[in-house]
Amino acid sequence: MERPGAGGMESSECENVSKEKGAFEEEEFEASAMDSLIDMPFATVDIQDECAITDVPHINLERSKENERISKNQIKKKKKKQKDYQPNYFLSIPITNKEITRGIKILQNAIIQQDKQLAKAMISDGSFHITLLVMQLLNEEEVNIGIGALLELKPFIEEILQGEQLILPFQGIDTFGNQVGFVKLAEGDHINPLLEIAETAKRTFQEKGILAGENRGFKPHLTFMKLSKAPWLRKKGVKKIDPEFYEKFISHRFGEEMVHRIDLCSMLKKKQSNGYYHCESSIVIGGLESPSSTILQRYRKDIPSWPSGDKNGGEPDDAELVRLSKRLVENAVLKAVQQYLEETQNKSKPGDGSSVKTQEADRNGTDSDNNRK
Repeated sequence: MERPGAGGMESSECENVSKEKGAFEEEEFEASAMDSLIDMPFATVDIQDECAITDVPHINLERSKENERISKNQIKKKKKKQKDYQPNYFLSIPITNKEITRGIKILQNAIIQQDKQLAKAMISDGSFHITLLVMQLLNEEEVNIGIGALLELKPFIEEILQGEQLILPFQGIDTFGNQVGFVKLAEGDHINPLLEIAETAKRTFQEKGILAGENRGFKPHLTFMKLSKAPWLRKKGVKKIDPEFYEKFISHRFGEEMVHRIDLCSMLKKKQSNGYYHCESSIVIGGLESPSSTILQRYRKDIPSWPSGDKNGGEPDDAELVRLSKRLVENAVLKAVQQYLEETQNKSKPGDGSSVKTQEADRNGTDSDNNRK
């Protein structure tokens, strides 16, 4: 057998040596590369952790479950809000035209003559109004927020009306499901600005965080009767308003109301002596001042509690007026009205008012004589 020459190798050995050499060179290159990376600013970062491939489907599934849970909670909260939403305040346009109120009283009496039980279902004439917006105000703080929203509403209404008066004509009768009877607002150019005012009011109050509005669309109407005022009527067989009761008024013209005021009213608080709702605050629109507003401005210098405004003698801001409005209404207005009425009565009689005193003295003397008899 022939010996291989000195230093000679078989092919298998050559392959092994080649592999070992290649592995050594590769290790040496990697070591060199790592040495060069040590000096880089990200050398201390765990590259495996930073660049590791995560379980994407698993994360997406977890996120989907979390989003679904949040969505369900939001739906529950929304349903709870809707369930708890019980309007107790509203924006009212009071009806003050005597022609309209007189016509409605005639209508009500005509219905009562046909069924005397329905007298208890009638709305009193002092309460006639158009509802612009209903809302829920749960405490004094929310009422004050509502008053502030009403004050903010005024310039928006003035912009809508552009200096024009808003006049609402009423004609005809209709019902809501034969349960609520109302006088209809006639069609005309007044509809669009009224709808725009109602929508602006809703947006203004909702932006303040107030729960306001209804699911159904706004349909302006003047309610004159509702069966829900007398629930016992159903037990006596009165389940609906018979259209025959008001058929003679189906196209009757009741008159026109010039809108001059919008009130924030309570549905639950005791009504005023004139039958109108308890009013938290009001805004005057259309350039007309209400009598109470005129009197208040006239005698404001005589009212000690009137806010003085800023140091330069300017008008008090809205926030200050809101805080003091109730106290002013309860204490100052009554005094001012009494003074105003006394002056008016004195002016309407000749002389310096001594005749009034003389008449009172005569009455007192007569009463004394009668007592002696």
